[in-house]
Amino acid sequence: MQAPNSQHIIESLEQAALICEDPTSLVYQRLFHNNPELEELFLMDRNDEAKGHMLFEVIEAIIEDLGIKKKVFQEVESIVSEDCIIASNTSSLSIASLASSCEKAERFIGIHFFNPVPLMKLVEIIPAVQTSQKTTSEAKSIIDSWGKLTVIAKDTPGFIVNKVARPFYSEALRIAEEGIADFATIDWAMKEIGGFRMGPFELMDFIGNDVNYAVTESVFAAFYFDPRYKPAFTQKRLSEAGWLGRKSGRGYYDYSENRTPSGAEEPDSKLGQQIVNRIVALLIDEAADAVMYGIASVEDVETAMTKGVNYPKGLLAWADEIGIEEVVKQLDDLYRHYHDPRYRCSGLLRSMVEKNEKFF
Repeated sequence: MQAPNSQHIIESLEQAALICEDPTSLVYQRLFHNNPELEELFLMDRNDEAKGHMLFEVIEAIIEDLGIKKKVFQEVESIVSEDCIIASNTSSLSIASLASSCEKAERFIGIHFFNPVPLMKLVEIIPAVQTSQKTTSEAKSIIDSWGKLTVIAKDTPGFIVNKVARPFYSEALRIAEEGIADFATIDWAMKEIGGFRMGPFELMDFIGNDVNYAVTESVFAAFYFDPRYKPAFTQKRLSEAGWLGRKSGRGYYDYSENRTPSGAEEPDSKLGQQIVNRIVALLIDEAADAVMYGIASVEDVETAMTKGVNYPKGLLAWADEIGIEEVVKQLDDLYRHYHDPRYRCSGLLRSMVEKNEKFF
């Protein structure tokens, strides 16, 4: 059957395998273009009947639906070799739950790439509770050999990047909803004063409000509705209206007739610094919590945020620069003002102040 755009729809795993093995297929050419060493390994393995199967790692990247993914993994496991690693590129689902679909769950692992994959070097490696150390080591070694930067993340909602980055969006939305500043002013502050490549609203429009909202909603539910991850009605309404951002022509900004987002009309440096301080303090708080709860090491958190979402500085190094005591004060001031649990300070930050410690 042919899709309207003439791309061939693959209806079985066996058919996919045949296409991958056909040197004239687009899939084959994309797999091995400019990579003769990998092609040589593939051909040697394919022609070695003693090995049975050529695959040493299968990475799934389909729709974020737990049931569908589990069904695919059951089929995959039935046709690959005994020692083949089976992995998911999910950005939000439980790796332990996905692994449970396999008879040999110890071979299963999460391998989360960032878009666009050819340009983004970061890859999160997420072992499930069932994953063997051998699988983790081998998966990391394979991805490292591709020239990627790997970080190890605990199997927790959002892993490292999608958990730690939530305040970049949610606190910007909160500031806008309170009427403290408009979208353009917040974006201006985060770029010109904070040093971020894109402002929160530009970035949400680029990602797609439907996608960004869905991730926020997923993380919120997965953390048992912790107020820290509460979605914003502003983004929900834009998603419902079909104002998804650049891809729909309108989001927080109007992109009709090739228009680009306009900046703040009269930037207020004092207000801009307050915006940056508030958002960065919450980002640091999330990063500290990721370390405190063993989600990732200090080094992996820094690598993830600078290479996965291109933050201007590692958040924990930024905390040292600002002064951890000052960060704690900013969070406590926000909590006293709002009495909202989203502003609770990480216990790790408090203990570091008491011990006069730094991250680096």
